[in-house]
Amino acid sequence: MTFAAVVSLATLIATSLMPVRAQQSPAAAIEQWGFDPSALVADGHELLLRAPDPAIDQLFQVARSILSDPREAQVLCPLFDPSAERSLASFNEVANKLGPEHSGRFAGAVANLFVAAMQSPRQPFDEVSARQGLKSAGVRAALVNDGFVAGLNGADHQARCRSISWLLDDLHAQPLAQRAAVARLLLAEGLGHLAVASGTAPPSGG
Repeated sequence: MTFAAVVSLATLIATSLMPVRAQQSPAAAIEQWGFDPSALVADGHELLLRAPDPAIDQLFQVARSILSDPREAQVLCPLFDPSAERSLASFNEVANKLGPEHSGRFAGAVANLFVAAMQSPRQPFDEVSARQGLKSAGVRAALVNDGFVAGLNGADHQARCRSISWLLDDLHAQPLAQRAAVARLLLAEGLGHLAVASGTAPPSGG
């Protein structure tokens, strides 16, 4: 099943779960949801704000698995660049480039994120706490992985990708709420605002 088909199916499922009265017309459905679903598809930021923690964490777990494969990691890592577009279209592009083993899991996680976000209001999100959690994860990763800081801040894309993998490995050991909050921040902003032990932040791009 292609990514587009998965998302289309997810949309149908989400629609079917709405009250019957909301299915009478597109306008009624939009009123029931409280927003325009087409805008949600186009706006990756709103998608991330509405998706509940378990849906965010499912995507996190798939991403961590992909990053364990060096070849597949090169497809996913650009999503974490500060200047990256994180819309549904960009997720679609990534899914289409992944190998068969990961493509379906990634598409399914994004589709689940889409359905969950469509059915949910904006989630509580403490940005300050998420940034602190990201900084702490960066410090811990730097302490146990030689080259973490250099890889994250340098121009070598492969080294940067490896550092991201180490960062996600550390986050994997954290409680769900903290893991999901940091993952939400990472997807929303990339690594542009990560303050690591050296007190510096990664440059834009690369």
